[in-house]
Amino acid sequence: MTERLALFPLGTVLFPGLVLPLHLFEERYRLLIGDLLERPEPRRFGVVGIELGHEAGDEAGHRLAPVGCVAEVHDVTPHPDGRYDIVTVGTSRFRLKGLDRSRPYLQGEVEFLPEEPGCGPGAPARRVRRLFQVYRHRLASAGAGPAEDVDLPDDPVRLSYLIAASVVLDGHEKQRLLECEDATLRLAAERDLLARENRILDALPMIPAGQFLDGSFHPN
Repeated sequence: MTERLALFPLGTVLFPGLVLPLHLFEERYRLLIGDLLERPEPRRFGVVGIELGHEAGDEAGHRLAPVGCVAEVHDVTPHPDGRYDIVTVGTSRFRLKGLDRSRPYLQGEVEFLPEEPGCGPGAPARRVRRLFQVYRHRLASAGAGPAEDVDLPDDPVRLSYLIAASVVLDGHEKQRLLECEDATLRLAAERDLLARENRILDALPMIPAGQFLDGSFHPN
């Protein structure tokens, strides 16, 4: 079964459980939020990655990723000139089945995806926990992050998404993690990626750290 969902194409991958603040100034997205505010809660739209094209400009030229994440609106701050600052939280993943360009903003027919732990997540989860703490300490040694350990969740699905959001990776690798069928497969991929990143940090401790999901606003 599919559902119609307003879509927000972004150069950022949103993961379930993670916070995404947005600063909305384009007319089509101001209209999207205005339409959502006329509906009862929960108010939500789909964030889908742009595989080809740019965030600003004609959406008809975009090639969109096949899997995205629902963003549930938790806070809206309107501005007198019509702009909005909003805070959203990722909830469910979806597969994009079709597009509707009849409105000023894009809409899609989406099929929601299950969240399964998979077969035997314990071993990759333990390895990912160790590698992630090493990763954070090596970033800290390079002056690119805090040194203290973080309290990681026990649930393998939540753990897999927190790691996916926190490690500095390019958009294609983040999208690949979002598309993994279950947490075990995602954790196994993160294990390999963290091992690679730790080797790079060990050899080149001063490489730039890039961006973390630190709560900074993301312009549309």
